[in-house]
This record gives sequence, structure tokens and C-alpha cells, in this order.
Amino acid sequence: MSEIIFEVREDEVDGGYVAVAMGHAIATQGESVAELREMVRDAVRCHFGVEAEAPRMIRLHFVRDEILSA
Repeated sequence: MSEIIFEVREDEVDGGYVAVAMGHAIATQGESVAELREMVRDAVRCHFGVEAEAPRMIRLHFVRDEILSA
């Protein structure tokens, strides 16, 4: 596998960020973007274990909802 994609959303209730892998049972969170990056790397290492099976790239796709009044 060459790439794994995480959907990242801001946690509006508790603050910070939540990242969920698309197509894999991996989820993690962090208080800042820098912390989230480290947590995602660690979660991927833990999930795949063997380096030959782990993805070479991790893509973080930031999703932001915005509500406008009509």
C-alpha cells in the first residue's frame, strides 16, 4: 500500500482534532495539528505493525463545516 488517507475534523465540543482513516479501522485525536500528526503516525505504525505492509504516505484531508445564516 502506498498511501492511507485520514479525514480530519475539528472537535467543536472538546476542541482539538479527530482523524479517521478511510477504509481502515484507525482513529485518533490530538489537541493541535502537530500533536495530531504524531498521533496519526503512531496509530498507523500500531495498526500495520510490519513495515512491508504499512503505507509509505499518510494524507490528512481536513474537512471544515461552515454554517451561514440565510
